[in-house]
Amino acid sequence: MRSVTVSIDVPQMPEQVYDFLEVMAHHERFTNHYLTDWHYSGPGQGIGSGARVTAALAGTKTDVTIEVVEADAPRRIVERNVSASGRRVAHGTYAIEPLATGGSHVSFTYAWVRAPFADRLLAPVVRATMQRANRTVMRRLAAEPARRVPAAGS
Repeated sequence: MRSVTVSIDVPQMPEQVYDFLEVMAHHERFTNHYLTDWHYSGPGQGIGSGARVTAALAGTKTDVTIEVVEADAPRRIVERNVSASGRRVAHGTYAIEPLATGGSHVSFTYAWVRAPFADRLLAPVVRATMQRANRTVMRRLAAEPARRVPAAGS
């Protein structure tokens, strides 16, 4: 299946955005509109940090295990997501780039490594659902660091 990418520009510098995203517990605050019942594992941040959550999308619920598998401060964080009893495996990648005008461009790409037959059969619907949910994630993410970290130049 083709991946889904969403993005947003934020006033915080890449280091500030990365520091916020690196903490797994922060993700609950901007994804809890569809990811609930968070149970954390591993270190609180960085490679090996993880969570087990319940994803509720398109009228279905599934347990998902999330683990950070790559980190390149302050530019990139890659999470491995496993669900559907291992039949669905995907990577979620946050990419953070500096903007020439200050602040950061933050993108999130959800890329399926393996997908159940039903997901592949309904790929356009599955992709649209993920894109809609993750657009909301980006809007909510944009508000989060602003609450905790001053913008560049403040």
